[in-house]
Amino acid sequence: MEKAKKRQFGIIATIVLAAVIVLGLMWATATATKNEEHKDTLERVERLGRIVWGVKADTRLFGLMDTKTGISQGFDIDIARALTVQISKQTGVPMSAEFVPVSSSSKMQLLKNTNIDGSVSTMTITPEREKIIDFTDQYFDAGQSILVRKNSGIKNIRDMNSSKYTIIVVVGTTAATELAKFAPKAKMLAVQDYATGMQALKSGQGQAMSTDNAILYGFATENPEYHIAGNAFTHGPYGIAFDNNQGPMIKQTNRALKTIKENGIYNQLIKKWFSDVPGLDWHSLEVK
Repeated sequence: MEKAKKRQFGIIATIVLAAVIVLGLMWATATATKNEEHKDTLERVERLGRIVWGVKADTRLFGLMDTKTGISQGFDIDIARALTVQISKQTGVPMSAEFVPVSSSSKMQLLKNTNIDGSVSTMTITPEREKIIDFTDQYFDAGQSILVRKNSGIKNIRDMNSSKYTIIVVVGTTAATELAKFAPKAKMLAVQDYATGMQALKSGQGQAMSTDNAILYGFATENPEYHIAGNAFTHGPYGIAFDNNQGPMIKQTNRALKTIKENGIYNQLIKKWFSDVPGLDWHSLEVK
C-alpha cells in the first residue's frame, strides 16, 4: 500500500513538474515575442498605423476625462495628437492617435508591457527614471509647488517644515522626494491619484497638496477657496516618455516637437489651455 502511495505521488509530482515546465516555456515564449515586438517602437507604430499614447484622466488642464463622453481632454492630449500628425508626415505613414488612461504609478509599467507606445502624462524628467525609460526633449516647463486653503496662513513650503503639518502627495510622482529636501519635518500622506488627494485636502487629512504647479493651477481654478502658496521650489520639466533604447522613435518625436513649436501650433495650445487660469502668466509658457 505504501509503495502504491509513493508511486502515485511520484506520478502526480511528475505531472506537476511537466506542467510547470510547459507553462514556463509558454511564458518565456510570450515574453520573448513581446520583447521582440518592443525592440523598435517606431517600426511597430508604422506597421500598425497608430500610436497609442498614455495620458492622464484625472489632471485638469493636461488630461481630464469627460464623464459624459469617456474621452480625456487637455494640453497633453492635444500635444499627442499634434505629434502624431507630424510624425505621420515625417515618415509618410498614415497614423492615428489612440489614448489609454494612465496613473502616476502605472505609466512606466504600461510602457514596459507595450500596453502603450509612448506617454504624454505630466512626467518629470529625472535621472532615476532615465535609467528605466527614455525621454524626448522637454515639452513643458514645470516646477513643484503647494496648494493650500487661502486662509491657512501658509505662505511657502518653508512654513510647513514642522511635524504638525501633513502634506499630501501622489504615489509614483517625485513630490515626496523633493519635499524631504525643503520640509523634512513635515509628515507625508501618499494617495493613489490627484482627485483623491484633493478630497483628502478638503477633508482636513493634510494642510497642503504638493505636485507640479501646472497641475495645481487646475485644482485652484476648480476650487477658488484654495491657492498656490509661494513660488515653485523645484525645476521639473516634462518629457514625452518611451521605453528605453527607442532611438528612432525619440528622434522622430523630437523632430515633430521642434516643428510644432516653430510653426505656432504649440503656442496655440498653450493659449487654449492656460490663458484663463487665474494668477498664471500664460505668456511665460509660450515658445519665444
